[in-house]
Amino acid sequence: MRYALALDLVDDAQRIAEYEQAHERIWPEVRDHLRAQGVLDMEIYRLGTRLFMVMEVDPAVYSVQAMAEASLANPVIQRWETLMWTYQAPTPWTPAGEKWVFMDRIFSLASQ
Repeated sequence: MRYALALDLVDDAQRIAEYEQAHERIWPEVRDHLRAQGVLDMEIYRLGTRLFMVMEVDPAVYSVQAMAEASLANPVIQRWETLMWTYQAPTPWTPAGEKWVFMDRIFSLASQ
């Protein structure tokens, strides 16, 4: 199963560069956490301050709620998220208190 998510970055060239550098090699605990939650692959793309994430998950393992609960229970993930939030900003469409927002697919060439 594939999900697309969006988030913005703080509009500051230095902080954007730091964010990209942090993602050149994420912390091993973050990588292991994602895989344990059923994330098979994840890519992040950037255009200006807008981020676009593609997440491939194992539907037999992945659950939005279970991943959120596991993230809250893991102090290393909480440290990562706190650090990342210094670079990130909600999109204009992000509900209060949320970060990455699931996007709606509006087109698929395969279905044409």
